[in-house]
Amino acid sequence: MLQDKLSEYVDAKAAELGVPGVAVGVLLDGQEIYALHGVTSLSNPQPVDEKTLFPLASVSKTFTATALMRLVAEGKVDLAAPARHYVPELRLADERAAERITVLNLLNHTSGLDWNLIDDGEGDRSLAGLVAKLPQLPLIAPPGARASYSQAGYNLAGRIIEKVTGLPFEQAMASLVLEPVGLADTVYGLSEVMVRKFAVGYNRGDDGELRPARPWGGFKEGARGDNPGGGLASSVGDLLRWARFQLGDGEGVLPAAELHRMREQTVELRASTLGDGFGICWFLHDLDGLHGIGSGGSGNGQFAELLIVPERDFAVVSLANVGPDGYQFNQSVVRWALEHYLGVAEKTAEPLPYDEGHAQQVVGRYEIDALNLDIATDGTRLTLAVEIKPEIRAASDEEMPPDHPAAGIGFLPGEGDEYIVTEGGLEGQRGYFSRDGSGLVTGVDLAGRLFKRVKGTS
Repeated sequence: MLQDKLSEYVDAKAAELGVPGVAVGVLLDGQEIYALHGVTSLSNPQPVDEKTLFPLASVSKTFTATALMRLVAEGKVDLAAPARHYVPELRLADERAAERITVLNLLNHTSGLDWNLIDDGEGDRSLAGLVAKLPQLPLIAPPGARASYSQAGYNLAGRIIEKVTGLPFEQAMASLVLEPVGLADTVYGLSEVMVRKFAVGYNRGDDGELRPARPWGGFKEGARGDNPGGGLASSVGDLLRWARFQLGDGEGVLPAAELHRMREQTVELRASTLGDGFGICWFLHDLDGLHGIGSGGSGNGQFAELLIVPERDFAVVSLANVGPDGYQFNQSVVRWALEHYLGVAEKTAEPLPYDEGHAQQVVGRYEIDALNLDIATDGTRLTLAVEIKPEIRAASDEEMPPDHPAAGIGFLPGEGDEYIVTEGGLEGQRGYFSRDGSGLVTGVDLAGRLFKRVKGTS
């Protein structure tokens, strides 16, 4: 009965959103429940099964953080130590920051490092090569001052793993985590993916047609520098095994106290759909009194979501192979599972009526390294659009996901600068605008990342 209801919902939602292939798994009372829909590829269709590989994107960070916590438990790494203690060649745009960023700052996204370096496809694309390029990366805040999601921070954490173990990152991860936990279908690199069953990703064009997403999941041959922050591929079966491990006692990998320490809040998040705070890597969620830990990921035409509720020995995994609708599919599945299996119903946030004065305060362009975010108004509603910077598209010889066109947003009751996206591919995303001491809007948070306002906008 439990499986039938889940499969019924997954089939209907995937059909509604036009997702070619999905893999959903639920862990409940020790039982694994699967709902598998669709095919791995529209041109070479094979049914999605429990072992079909999908890119995990940022869910990969939970594996990197767990490996580092094993090294902490073994006394080889100190969370409070500066990252430079383990990577002495570390240099940044701000020398004081380079001295102060700790290992914990990397793991809870408080390093002050911007999102990531742009991969130009040239030079050394290993983790060592990434570290050598870090002086090019802007810092958005002093270390420890605020949380802002940073891929670069996790890739630097991966370099720490290499330095401490003396092994290439991927070998170290296999030894520290993947093999001991028994994750045979959780792998790095296209060469490992291609010898297994995998789901092709798709992006929906402006004409509504689905086109294969290249490169697969954003994976680029030779670009190992992004593996710690987003380089894993895995199956729904392996991710439920990973959830069981996180719910357990460490299974000889690391002591239960160190494993469970990752669930404890280290920094608070404001007005974020991603969670109420960060533990060590994990996003923390208050689920109507229950404590949830989770992580999500988005690759090129692929989306992954993992949520664990330790008090109930519960987990839900959702993997979908289309952009941008895979994100909405995964969020819907997680909400459905929480409501039907745990009785937790998400409260819908209602935005305030449009206010022209408030809207004019935030209108303008905001940016991070690779993306522009535009806030605009037509006098009746406020909209948010996100685009990959044109110069980034022009310089790349690879296909990239489509932009997010202008979609309505509304301010939320309370302090006045928190908002919610009310339509489009980012529907349901929450964030807030930052102000300086004089009250001028200087930035906007979206998906855990701080976009800084471009000077000269009004």
